[in-house]
Amino acid sequence: MTSLKIDHIHKSYGDVHAVNDLSIKVEQGQIFGLLGPNGAGKTTTIRMIMDIIRPDRGTIEILGQPNTVQLRNKVGYLPEERGLYKKMTVQEVILFFAEIKGVARKTAVGRIDVWLDKLDLLDWKEKKVEELSRGMQQKLQFICTVLHEPKLIILDEPFTGLDPVNSNLLKDVILELKKNGATIIFSTHLMEQVEKLCEAICLIDKGRSVLQGALSDVKKQFGKNRIKMRYEGEASFLNDTSLVDSYDDYGQYVEIRPAAGVTPQQILARAINEATIEHFQVAEPSLNEIFINVVK
Repeated sequence: MTSLKIDHIHKSYGDVHAVNDLSIKVEQGQIFGLLGPNGAGKTTTIRMIMDIIRPDRGTIEILGQPNTVQLRNKVGYLPEERGLYKKMTVQEVILFFAEIKGVARKTAVGRIDVWLDKLDLLDWKEKKVEELSRGMQQKLQFICTVLHEPKLIILDEPFTGLDPVNSNLLKDVILELKKNGATIIFSTHLMEQVEKLCEAICLIDKGRSVLQGALSDVKKQFGKNRIKMRYEGEASFLNDTSLVDSYDDYGQYVEIRPAAGVTPQQILARAINEATIEHFQVAEPSLNEIFINVVK
């Protein structure tokens, strides 16, 4: 079954086309990445899915049905901007959002401790939201998003404010939700997370889809012609345009695109003469590189 079908939607504000003839299909059980630079139309698209704003034309179907208020109780939405009531306790906030989604109080109470424990917030159950750190508030907002056990979950920048430990914790929870049958759409600028989690993506730029499909197929379009190298010392060969078309240098780690006709072996031979090579790998371009090249 298709969990989300967006069919040729448009949204304009005066002369600005925020979303322009966008079509997306997300299958049940997928983790799907909705990507794009700032101002590309991602948040506008999500708000149309949630019926916060209406498309000027085009249609949106959720779980095989036209978008309705009743149907959206089967959707969980984590907005980029937090919407927590800071004077409430953690438990009060969760119960409030559960009630909005039609969850009986007794049922919600039975789920609270399970979720608080899962996300390491159980000791904060009776604390006010304003006492929580930014990362804790993000985890609390996530609990409010999924407590009603939605079939479709939309996460806008879900890893914002989380340290590496809590990012990994949230990643594990997202994978568990997928395993239990949920479809998950998330919008993020963290390409590394997308590469690890997503099965399919849609890259939006200026309101249009510019790259879409299974992540493995998307990467194949760009070929396996990138070199990832970790090294110590100097690497002046990187500036030799007869050898290197372009590169992205992080100090002691570099991603290289060879010049036309140059083999990885030629680059390795030159690199060995100039630096100590700790890692050398021929690979597909990273999603981060694809994102930058396509948007440029």
